[in-house]
Amino acid sequence: MVGKICGTGSCVPEHILDNEALSGMVDTNDAWIRERTGVVRRHIIEKETTVSMAAEAGRRALEDGGVLPEEVDLLIVSTFTSEILLPCAACEVQKELGAVHAACFDLNAACTGFLFAYHTAQAYIAAGICKTVLLIGSESLSNMVNWQDRGTCILFGDGAGAAVLRAQPGTPQIAVMHSDGNAGDALTMYSRHRKDWVESEKDYIRMDGRAVFGFAVKKVPEVIREVLEKNKMTLEEIDYFILHQANRRIVESAARHLGIGIEKFPMNLQEYGNTSSASIPLLLDEWNRSGNVKPGQTILLAGFGAGLSWGAAVFTW
Repeated sequence: MVGKICGTGSCVPEHILDNEALSGMVDTNDAWIRERTGVVRRHIIEKETTVSMAAEAGRRALEDGGVLPEEVDLLIVSTFTSEILLPCAACEVQKELGAVHAACFDLNAACTGFLFAYHTAQAYIAAGICKTVLLIGSESLSNMVNWQDRGTCILFGDGAGAAVLRAQPGTPQIAVMHSDGNAGDALTMYSRHRKDWVESEKDYIRMDGRAVFGFAVKKVPEVIREVLEKNKMTLEEIDYFILHQANRRIVESAARHLGIGIEKFPMNLQEYGNTSSASIPLLLDEWNRSGNVKPGQTILLAGFGAGLSWGAAVFTW
């Protein structure tokens, strides 16, 4: 059996922080941010939470797929920014949606999280354990960034995206997943519960931008070629490449290295910034609801981020 996406959903905060407003908070400006990242604005939580956005994105995905909450066997929330640790965010979403028959757990693989959750769902479906899986990526990154650090605060935004997978006859495509813990210091965030934490040293997302950029521009084309090779497919067979929305230059670099037109690489990071594990499902939902993706088309997903972790998946819409 294989899991087929039958519905998508997303949710973003109402409050928008554009580059001009951000320039009043930190030493930067709109032109500088656009040139280096492609980000124009980002959505920032006020009354929303990681759980509330996840629940709303999940609700919309179920509605889009014509799936009742009671039909969900497995509910996975990919996040590292939940405001509640116990119970897990997925159990809180279950409660909000009424998905009473679902087993629930959270998955933390940062920006690659939704992709890893997708592979997890496919494995559960292929094993016959589940028939209907709700996958959600939801992040409140605005709680995790230092708004005086120009190197990170310009990049990130908040939001959630979701997809519903239904089991159907077929053979799942071969998954590609990688991690390199030895390179993990390039992108970190520590808990205040660590033994050496002190009140005067706030713990925020810390990033070696040069190292992360170099990692991404090298690994993204590699992992795209790898997943295609393992599934005996060619670049020409892919209709759209849905990449994690971290930086416009990373996406453009991937297209250039692969020799593929940029029109096959949808982007929405200009509106939302980097929403970590929410970025792929959020873009997938936009592409679905806009009618750009059609039944029978072949989609390739690629994620990369903290861990360092990266991976790819290919499927038919």
